[in-house]
Amino acid sequence: MTNIFIGGAWPYANGSLHLGRLASLLPGDVLARYFRLKGEDVLYVSGSDCHGTPVAVQAIQEGVSPGDIADRYHREFLDCFERLGFTFDLYTRTDQPFHHGVVQELFVQLLEKGYLYKKTVPQTYCETDRRFLPDRYVEGTCPVCGNRARGDQCDYCSTLLDPADLTDKTCKLCGNSPVERPTEHFYLALSRFQAELERYARDAEGWKENAVHLTGRYLAEGLQDRAATRDLAWGVDVPVPGFEDKKIYVWLEAVTGYLSASKQWAAQSGGSWESFWREGRDITAYYVHGKDNVPFHTLIWPALLLGAGGLHLPDRIVSCEYMTLEGKKFSTSRGWAVWVPDLLSRYQPDSIRYFLIANGPEKRDADFSWREFIHSHNGELLGAFGNFVNRTLAFIAKSFEGRVPGGGEDTEWIRELEELYGASGGLIEQGRFKEALELIFASIRRANKFFDDRKPWAQIKESREACGQTLHTCVQIIANLASLLHPFVPFSCGKIGVFLGLEPPAWRRIEVPAGRTVQAPELLFERIDPARIEEESRLLQEKADGGPPPS
Repeated sequence: MTNIFIGGAWPYANGSLHLGRLASLLPGDVLARYFRLKGEDVLYVSGSDCHGTPVAVQAIQEGVSPGDIADRYHREFLDCFERLGFTFDLYTRTDQPFHHGVVQELFVQLLEKGYLYKKTVPQTYCETDRRFLPDRYVEGTCPVCGNRARGDQCDYCSTLLDPADLTDKTCKLCGNSPVERPTEHFYLALSRFQAELERYARDAEGWKENAVHLTGRYLAEGLQDRAATRDLAWGVDVPVPGFEDKKIYVWLEAVTGYLSASKQWAAQSGGSWESFWREGRDITAYYVHGKDNVPFHTLIWPALLLGAGGLHLPDRIVSCEYMTLEGKKFSTSRGWAVWVPDLLSRYQPDSIRYFLIANGPEKRDADFSWREFIHSHNGELLGAFGNFVNRTLAFIAKSFEGRVPGGGEDTEWIRELEELYGASGGLIEQGRFKEALELIFASIRRANKFFDDRKPWAQIKESREACGQTLHTCVQIIANLASLLHPFVPFSCGKIGVFLGLEPPAWRRIEVPAGRTVQAPELLFERIDPARIEEESRLLQEKADGGPPPS
């Protein structure tokens, strides 16, 4: 049995989740549900990144403490993930003692092994605000592509930056031009891992194409040592005398959350974190995140793990591309976003999950439009899947006293379903979720055609036995769809399980015996009035014109 570790990206706790961010997180839950159905040991963890500069900036803007901001959005994230059906073994947060302890332990290990060293460097300082500026507080012109960028990374060309690289620098807090002052920091000797990381990346399998290309680019340019501490008041203390006024840099601290969350899960549950982390164990480790986080998962986190020694490196990098909104880039500052709490207040979680997998940015940038979202729900979930389930079970309730009719095995459908488990499961394991879902829905469309071709409403007038055979086969298809689609749309699949009295789902073909009583079905999905397209589009534009919604 393989131990499956799944690490979901840690959203910044500085604002509500928007749909673009959710699109990068959802594949983690699909993986976790699938592997549990297979019977594998799964550890799925994530949490709220409470220490990042975005949290501190938001706190300054609102005149409250960073902890207040983190509390608010951590609670909101938990609520959203629960309503969307995410099955984390632990969803935690970085601003707590357990995480701090694990991060400091790793810091000391790297220091003792010589992978951290002190260096006095010029750092951007704002004379107006009288403080050293974290990299994200510094904005300027990217020296590579010429676009506006922040001091740690350019969102346009993905170059990793230092504030010193930027031209036309301004302070994000006050808008004035900062100066540079000397300060002492610890640096991670990332360059010492160049050869090991080149071998690691060369031998890697199961990485998305963007991860392969971006990682190859960084390695070709040559890895540069990176600051591991910063002059901050909010974060994890540096466990070294003389550095009391500094914190461990968030890029090092946040990725360590995967390990700290695993250890916290073990401490709370009695499980073994080592089974998912120690080298020599049968482990496959998936890391699920957006394209902007690729170098932190393919280079920096592996370097930290290599430096610590004896810990399992990432195997599969599931890094999605960007999602746009009605053809334009998401912009939380301008209010051009669909906020997850707002979406959940009006639409079924399975509708959201289905759209983000079937139409999400898995391999290339994708667009969310209200037209496509509503047509996807009405056409696929309701029109194909829900319709097949409802008309089959309603016919049984009406014409067979609510009991599954007798019938022999349909060898053609048995073969198709068994092949479908193998083919779609293989695609899920490769991170090809959209293809897996398309494959399953192709079978749903064939099932609808089977129902239409057999015409049970006509068969029952001529041969009750032939009609029963048709419906018996349809019930078997529905029961197996409840397992096959469970990773993607778990709420509706759970309803089917209740309708048919099924055991907990598993990743193998199941049979429903003749004579079993079937519950009178309720509709899996309600039709969404297409008039909502124009209504939602208008609301989106109004919110953008008025700025972001109140928290």
